[in-house]
Amino acid sequence: MTPRRSPVPHPAAWPPLAQRTAIIALATALLLALAGTAAWITNRPSTTPAATTATTTPTSSAVPSSAVPSASPASGTGSVAEPPHITDPLVYAKAAATLLWSYDTRTTSRDQQLSGMRAWMATGTEYANWLAISSQEPDPVLWSRLADNQQHATATVTESHFPSAFKQALTDDPAALTKAYIYAVTVTGTQTIAWKGGGAGAESRAVTLAIQCRPGADCALVDIAPSVAP
Repeated sequence: MTPRRSPVPHPAAWPPLAQRTAIIALATALLLALAGTAAWITNRPSTTPAATTATTTPTSSAVPSSAVPSASPASGTGSVAEPPHITDPLVYAKAAATLLWSYDTRTTSRDQQLSGMRAWMATGTEYANWLAISSQEPDPVLWSRLADNQQHATATVTESHFPSAFKQALTDDPAALTKAYIYAVTVTGTQTIAWKGGGAGAESRAVTLAIQCRPGADCALVDIAPSVAP
């Protein structure tokens, strides 16, 4: 029987909460009970195009797939796309989710996959959680088995939005965003998997990502939530 790539469980926890509460707070379902001390801020910086002010709660937004620019594979990383030049966290999160849900063991080794993904990570910040991102990929043994069966996956992203708890956190503490410019974005879509012999399957996917979008700079991936917020 052809092995399927089982979804890798989300990390059990993010980096210690005490290290984050000074700048950002988590707005995911897992931590809604801690909303008084934990919530991410979801407003666009006022210095970026089409931004709202720090005192304005951004609305949930469904960003069509056509709004996500296509990216070409990075040199030396097989089929993994290079990080796009995007300054909108909603659009960047869609591209990042596509990255996490896509792979091609026919053309890409596990090391190449991880190397390509690493290029999407934020640099110069203590909040970048590479362990959480890299743990989404199968271990070397499973990757080898998938490669033996020429397994590959593509992603279709349908929408992205700011979680409601995240927007509420902005209302409660508008100034917090300007300390780190990190946004929580929930993305939904479908992952389609295929392997040799004509086998194929698809499943719905959803993920909440932490995206850093500093004024005057491209967005970058920071972290992945252990569960999906509404």
